[in-house]
Amino acid sequence: MELSEILAKCDHTLLSQAATWADIKAICDDGMKYHTASVCIPASFVKQAKEYVGDKLAICTVIGFPNGYATTASKCFMAHDAVTNGADEVDMVINIGWLKDGKYDELTEEIRQIKAHCCGKLLKVIIETCLLTDEEKIKMCQIVTEAGADYIKTSTGFSTAGATFDDVALFAKHVGPNVKIKAAGGISSLEDAEKFIQLGASRLGTSRIVKVAKALEAGQVAVNDGKY
Repeated sequence: MELSEILAKCDHTLLSQAATWADIKAICDDGMKYHTASVCIPASFVKQAKEYVGDKLAICTVIGFPNGYATTASKCFMAHDAVTNGADEVDMVINIGWLKDGKYDELTEEIRQIKAHCCGKLLKVIIETCLLTDEEKIKMCQIVTEAGADYIKTSTGFSTAGATFDDVALFAKHVGPNVKIKAAGGISSLEDAEKFIQLGASRLGTSRIVKVAKALEAGQVAVNDGKY
C-alpha cells in the first residue's frame, strides 16, 4: 500500500489538554501537506482551525470526550455547536454505563439525536472497546447501525488501551453495510496502519503516522520493501 493511501485515511489527531493554537496550527499544516482525511482537534479550536484551512482540509472534533457520560442534551448541544463553528466530522463517546446496564434503547436514541444535530456532517461513535466484552462490542455494532451513524470507532486513546486487530475484525463482521470503521489509539507504525485498513478500517485516528512520513522524508527510517 502506498504511503499516500494510508495518510489519506488518517484523522491526524491532537487532543492533548495542553494543546495551544500553535500546536493546532502545526497539525493543520501537516494535514494539508500530507493530505490526511482530517485533523481531529478539541472543539474550542474548531472555528479558528476552519477559518485557517478553509476547504483544504476537513476538521473533526470530539464531544462527550473522553468519558461519554455527559447528558444527551449536552452532547447534542456540543455536536450542533461544533458543526456551526465549521466541523466537518464529529466523534462522540457513548455512555458506557448505559451499555453495561442494558439501556440499548437509550443508547440508540442518543446516537440518533446527536446525528440529527450534526446537520448532515459525519458522525463517528466511539465505544471504547478496551472496557467492553465481545458481546457488548457486537451489540454496539448493531446499535450504531440501527441509529444511522456513519462510523463505529474503537477508542478515545485516553483509556486503558487502544485499537486492536481483533476488534476491527469483529466490527467488520457485525456492522451494517452503511457503517464504516475507525481504528484509533496506539497506531504507531505503517505496518500496523496497513493491517488495520486491510481488516476493514476506513479511518485511522493517530498522531504518529504523519511523524513517520516526516521521518521517511528525512531519511531517518528505512523504506519498507519499496512500498513507502
